[in-house]
Amino acid sequence: MKLTHKDFDDLRLITVEEDRIDAASAIKFKDGIRNLTQGAPDRVLLDLAQVGFLDSSGLGAVVACLKALDNGMTLELAALQPPVERVFHLTRMDTVFKIHPSVSDATTGLAHAS
Repeated sequence: MKLTHKDFDDLRLITVEEDRIDAASAIKFKDGIRNLTQGAPDRVLLDLAQVGFLDSSGLGAVVACLKALDNGMTLELAALQPPVERVFHLTRMDTVFKIHPSVSDATTGLAHAS
């Protein structure tokens, strides 16, 4: 599971550089996100622009990542492709996560730190 990250003032942007999060990749996804959120700013933004497929295991992995965050941390999502957005809508997880249309919408006004 290829994940990259960039830090801004009060936000860590994690980009999923895979086209699917499914049963075959869910554990590696969770482990990768867990590693990248340790010591992260309180606000974490997950860029899902490249993810075109998310099954129930993938959705469970995203929810598990949210639950694993330290107190006070938030996990937001950005740039969901229509099939992925449908999964979040049908399961009503779009009411649990703050979902941004794009990464730039979520990061407007933030200074790039590293």
